[in-house]
Amino acid sequence: MYKLLIVCGLLLGHHNCVHAQSEALGSWNVLNVKLNLNEQWSLFLEPQIRSLAFYDDFHYYEVKGGFTTRLSKTFSFTSGIGRYDTYREGGNFVTPKANNEIRTWLQLSMHQNLDRIRFEHRYRAEQRWTSNGYRNRFRYRLNTITPLNKVQVEPGTLFLTVWDEIFLTDRAPYFERNRFFAGLGYEFSPNFTLQSGFINQFDYRLNDETGRNFLQISLLFELDWKKFTHVATPGAVE
Repeated sequence: MYKLLIVCGLLLGHHNCVHAQSEALGSWNVLNVKLNLNEQWSLFLEPQIRSLAFYDDFHYYEVKGGFTTRLSKTFSFTSGIGRYDTYREGGNFVTPKANNEIRTWLQLSMHQNLDRIRFEHRYRAEQRWTSNGYRNRFRYRLNTITPLNKVQVEPGTLFLTVWDEIFLTDRAPYFERNRFFAGLGYEFSPNFTLQSGFINQFDYRLNDETGRNFLQISLLFELDWKKFTHVATPGAVE
């Protein structure tokens, strides 16, 4: 019953906000699957789908995958590739598309702990082949994960996640986007975590997606190729 109440709170906690802003609040849905091959190497697959209204006016989807290798206890390196399609506003997947994109990226992440709070610094360089030409983009995200009912995140833990990410380009005026997230997560088992929260996205340069407010729901699955000791870090690739 306790876990059921947690699920209901995560999925329905924004009901009043959705009811009051049904035309302004979009939906952002993430399915992340991570396969740990050993203590150093892991693979991931992540599809997403987004809408500009609450589960209506679907305009965007992406599918991406890649690998991560642990360089040390605090540093990891990730490389990925994905397909990203953005449709025009005014309905569900309205054609012609606003943008077709193939994207690769290189990423360095650093983790550190301050008491119960876990900090993640993420630096990502993206190479973007879009329908409007080739672009470079650079992203930095500061993420915090704070367990609320336990000392660390483990099965049965309710945790708070807050992060902010900035997007920069190599073309003037350089600043492109800011994305802020605040939400709650619950780790049901070492293999499954549910996370839900609010995203505000502000665009300085409107290239491929309108800045909006979203309710995000993420289903996170982490599997082991073989059993070994490690500490899971909740959070989708994004």
